[in-house]
Amino acid sequence: MAQKTISEYSAPSTNYVVIGPQLNLRDGTFDLKPALINMVKSQQFCGKPQEDANAHLQHILELCDTFTNKNVAADAIRLRLFPFSLLGKAKQWFYSNKAECTSSDKCANAFLKKFFPSGNTSALRGKISSL
Repeated sequence: MAQKTISEYSAPSTNYVVIGPQLNLRDGTFDLKPALINMVKSQQFCGKPQEDANAHLQHILELCDTFTNKNVAADAIRLRLFPFSLLGKAKQWFYSNKAECTSSDKCANAFLKKFFPSGNTSALRGKISSL
């Protein structure tokens, strides 16, 4: 067994780079077409206050529902594509909370909880209660 040098111990390693959720697929793997990834990336969400998290989620779900793969659940496709739709603070949030994102529903709920402004929630409650 070769011994490591001090510089090898202090060098950065890809062992600690966080990636998205690990998906349990029935038949192994599936491919996402580059065109679909580009469509998702065309409207990325950064987590800025003026961005609409609900509209972003709606856009992603509509794109995911445009195709099917007979051996892959829609949930797996949504989870695999969702990180491509995020940028900056929102993408950092996703990777730091990937334990919460075990299904697309849980991921969507956690996303909305984090990025849907509380002012919008209060305004919607006010509209509902005034009906």
